[in-house]
Amino acid sequence: MFRFFYNLFLPLGFLFFIPGLYLKYRNRGGWKDTFGERFGHFKPERVRELAEYHGAVWVHAVSVGETVVAMSMIRTWHQMHPERKFILSTTTTTGQELARKQAPPSTAVIFCPIDFLWMVRRTLNVLKPAMLVIFETEIWPNMVAETRKRGIPVALVNGRMSDHSARGYRRARLFFGPLLKMFNLISVQTQADFDRYKSVSPEANVVVSGNLKFDQKAPENLPEPEYERYFGPGRHLILLAASTHPGEEELIAETFKKLKDEVPELKLVLVPRHAERGGDIAEMLKSHLLDFARRSRQAEADPPVDVLLADTTGEMLKLMNGADIVIMGKSLAGHDEGHNLIEPALLDKPIVTGHVLRNFRFILNVLLQENAVATVTHDSELEEQLRKLLVNKELREELGKRAGRTIRKHAGATERTVNELESLLKK
Repeated sequence: MFRFFYNLFLPLGFLFFIPGLYLKYRNRGGWKDTFGERFGHFKPERVRELAEYHGAVWVHAVSVGETVVAMSMIRTWHQMHPERKFILSTTTTTGQELARKQAPPSTAVIFCPIDFLWMVRRTLNVLKPAMLVIFETEIWPNMVAETRKRGIPVALVNGRMSDHSARGYRRARLFFGPLLKMFNLISVQTQADFDRYKSVSPEANVVVSGNLKFDQKAPENLPEPEYERYFGPGRHLILLAASTHPGEEELIAETFKKLKDEVPELKLVLVPRHAERGGDIAEMLKSHLLDFARRSRQAEADPPVDVLLADTTGEMLKLMNGADIVIMGKSLAGHDEGHNLIEPALLDKPIVTGHVLRNFRFILNVLLQENAVATVTHDSELEEQLRKLLVNKELREELGKRAGRTIRKHAGATERTVNELESLLKK
């Protein structure tokens, strides 16, 4: 019954979804040549190519962050079971581009279909997977139900559910309860996530496996960010603000201007979460009279500038690796959902973030327990927190090393998750 009403109202909801879908397609970079797959349309050559992957494990991620973790899991899975083949799907063009560039061997890459029945059915007819593995929060009713209808096991891995989401799911438990029960396995990050899922669907098969993101490894031989092209020769102190959202860039730019007077060698790198906001951020930097270069526009800056606006995609780790301090976005200027702290920690970078992080609370608490992250309760504290780190190299380096050690201590979730998924395949 719940799917009847879902499919009844889905076309109406999609009408509101179309403008945003078009704007993202037009404004965001990334792979777009096979975007028709979002609508269940596969070119004949793609159908022939994907026929080689019949019986593969279909792994679905959303955007860049989930795709990175999904590829890490696939690599481990392939090492443990070399006979397995995989199909990796993404929702965004940026996630698709990353997957196309870095997908492990024996892995095909596609766009995930929109959750209309005929689009999902067409995709399943083309792929013929042995299993569907969905990452984190991508619970699409038709995708799950149609896969199960064909006798194909469906699993949700690295699952998480915030307090806010749990309240919404419980209010609509007549819809979400049966949907979650359809999963053969829901593998979640923490006991709190387990409790929230069970509160929505007591009969769902939920297990705690840990956070797959703790098993990420920093890539070897990361290329140089070539900051001297923008900042000129010599030693600089690089403050990088990662995955920022509206309001945060201005707060960080204002704070940077104050600190620059005290620390002349300080340089700022802004990496917005959505590169298409580059134009708006550039206007803000102009209004603050800051000399800057846009990475999407200029090969180099002449004369050298104080700020690099990295309005590009797929370069975060490279840029982060050359930084001295990392501010993680979506945690300041009224934002409290947060972004993944694990990537800078794996690079042994000192991290500054807001103090809430509703979507990454467990990771934040793990780091706080080891005194391995610097938090800001109010935006006004950002300046002083950064000043402490900028003037004390030993403090910076020790904070970064503690972060790296703490994350590595919590590894092991990937192997546990793969073993659980293999058990499903063998049933």
